[in-house]
Amino acid sequence: MVQVYFHCSNTDGTLIDRSGTAVTSLTEARDRAAQIMSSMIQTPGTEDWRDWVIHVSGSDGEEIFDLPFTAMLGKPH
Repeated sequence: MVQVYFHCSNTDGTLIDRSGTAVTSLTEARDRAAQIMSSMIQTPGTEDWRDWVIHVSGSDGEEIFDLPFTAMLGKPH
């Protein structure tokens, strides 16, 4: 298992994940990132999530991969 962190950012700032999550594979990290993204999108409010990105990083601070929210939402027409 490895501890990964899911930081979310847009042009206005970054939401830092200070606790992280233990995962056993990149697939599990990707699935967790998608769950976090889905939860944020479904939160009632006026936020336009299309310019947000979730950055998945290891405990050393190195980014493993990022996933734009447009992967779930699609691009505006």
